[in-house]
Amino acid sequence: MQAVLPAREDLNAISRELENAWPDEVLCWAVQTYGPTLAMATAFGAEGCVLLDMLAKLGPKAHQAHLFNLDTGYQFAETLQLRERIQNKYGLHIELVRPEETVEQMEARLGGPIYHTQPDACCRMRKIVPLRQTLQGHAAWISAIRRDQTRDRANHSIVEWDEKFGLVKISPLASWTKEDVWAYIIANDVPVNPLHQQGYPSIGCQPCTHHVQQGEDERAGRWRGMAKTECGIHSK
Repeated sequence: MQAVLPAREDLNAISRELENAWPDEVLCWAVQTYGPTLAMATAFGAEGCVLLDMLAKLGPKAHQAHLFNLDTGYQFAETLQLRERIQNKYGLHIELVRPEETVEQMEARLGGPIYHTQPDACCRMRKIVPLRQTLQGHAAWISAIRRDQTRDRANHSIVEWDEKFGLVKISPLASWTKEDVWAYIIANDVPVNPLHQQGYPSIGCQPCTHHVQQGEDERAGRWRGMAKTECGIHSK
């Protein structure tokens, strides 16, 4: 018999109960509650790698969750290599979800790349549309956001209804800081992107990710020089 999923009106109360829980406790609740209807999108940032480590340690039932990466066609080679390292270490399968058009097809249709001239449109076609398609049929999805990263993320709850994608959104690391994340990585020998040690604290698509200088915000290298701080996935 399939378990009865939490009602939408109960999510706020559940989130309050989990606010001070350790992230792996939140993941355990998510796995037990949603089982194979649970998904997780990961860009293999430091936070995502932490959640994958925690998820793998929950045992076989956690492997029912649909894990995937939005492969825009513009990712760093190091990011794709990290996927292989994580799959090999944890025995997880992380699907590469790609847009219907390849980069070459899109750029041929539009007369060249648009990531610098129409970055919102590029993110929508390469990330948001594929994410929406992939989340169809799932009841909940896990994100690796922290509240202290951007203004768009500051008001996210541990558990909430995601109006944009039409399912429950679970953010186990919402209350963590960058220091919390890296302390966990070091203590648990979590594989991470080597670009983090080369001046890239936040890593997205290669054309829109730049070095960050000492003292700058950790996301200052994303869409540098533009009035853009989010791809749109986590904007309410």
